[in-house]
Amino acid sequence: MSHEPARILVVDDDVDICHNLSDILTDLGYHADMAHDGPSALELLQRGHYDVALLDYKMPGMDGLTLYREIRRRHAGTVALLVTAYASPATAEEALAAGAWKVVAKPVDFSSLLQLVEQAIDQPLVLVVDDDKDLCANLWDLFRDQGYRVSLAHDAPEAAEQIRDSRHRVVLIDMRIPGATGNDVFRMVREADPRARTIVVTGYRAEMDPLIDQMVAEGADAVCYKPFDVPQLLSKLGELAQPHAEEAGRAPD
Repeated sequence: MSHEPARILVVDDDVDICHNLSDILTDLGYHADMAHDGPSALELLQRGHYDVALLDYKMPGMDGLTLYREIRRRHAGTVALLVTAYASPATAEEALAAGAWKVVAKPVDFSSLLQLVEQAIDQPLVLVVDDDKDLCANLWDLFRDQGYRVSLAHDAPEAAEQIRDSRHRVVLIDMRIPGATGNDVFRMVREADPRARTIVVTGYRAEMDPLIDQMVAEGADAVCYKPFDVPQLLSKLGELAQPHAEEAGRAPD
């Protein structure tokens, strides 16, 4: 099965750095787009998601951290590396608290940076479909700490968009979301990518068990009940997020 190249966004007001890094990424087989300021980057984001964003910290107008917060709001699954000539413990702490993955010092060691890009792309992508935004935020933090990329959807249209645009290793599906049932979302996942693994989630066990039994019969991989047993949830996620047999040992795209 063919794989779409990973999509990388490079944002830096230094035109030469942008072009050099974009050319290297393109030569390595990635899809690389570049922008020289925050508003231009957000325009690119309207056309599609990115797996990784390389963001300069100091830029005129919108700095890289402010830009990342907006990227995360629009597409939480994007992994951000903040690139800065002004690295300090305070900068790193603020960036990591905002959800950025790494802070990289300038002048950039391209070899080390490219290794980080590969590591970021290798992180399994998990989609959480749940209308409880506070729970989604907590799961985002929990799963990111465990080394997953995490996309979020709070209703049926968002879920459909995420499922259409990205290949997810595991999808957590709440049984009650606006605009659809958990069964509807499960079938969307199965149609878009039959290899994606699915975890059915509900806080209404007695009411939902007949529907959940139906989804399990149709191929859902696991069921987790709210409030979550966190170690159990992480164990099941880790089990299901293992690479598919044909991907084991395959070099990253």
